[in-house]
Amino acid sequence: MPHLTSTDIAGRIEDLYGAPLADLVTHAQDQPPGMLSALLGLHHGLALAERSITFHRDRLAQLVHPEGQIGAHEVSHVLDCARRLAEAVAVRDVQAATGLAVLQSLGRIAAPEPASAPVPDVAAPPITAAGAAPRR
Repeated sequence: MPHLTSTDIAGRIEDLYGAPLADLVTHAQDQPPGMLSALLGLHHGLALAERSITFHRDRLAQLVHPEGQIGAHEVSHVLDCARRLAEAVAVRDVQAATGLAVLQSLGRIAAPEPASAPVPDVAAPPITAAGAAPRR
């Protein structure tokens, strides 16, 4: 299964709804909850997880920098940061997989092509009791 980023998800949502993400967010605020708001929420959760991954990865790199020393106090910070990084990666993976599955199940419906010639209205023949058994 390909890994989608929040940017990929945003692009697919824009393609599906035919509008920029910012416009869709504004539009969804005035609408009752539905598929658009669910997709936007999924995108927001994925983007948040990606920012969390970046933050915790950078912080962990600072904590374990080769020129720094890791004492008893720093060990708890390293472990906490690694745990938070793992959680953010798990959230990102779940959000990305869910987003991909939902977006693959949806598609834009093409507008129906106009008929080349109008079809005349034909009245249905009246229903008769000819096929019914006679009463006795």
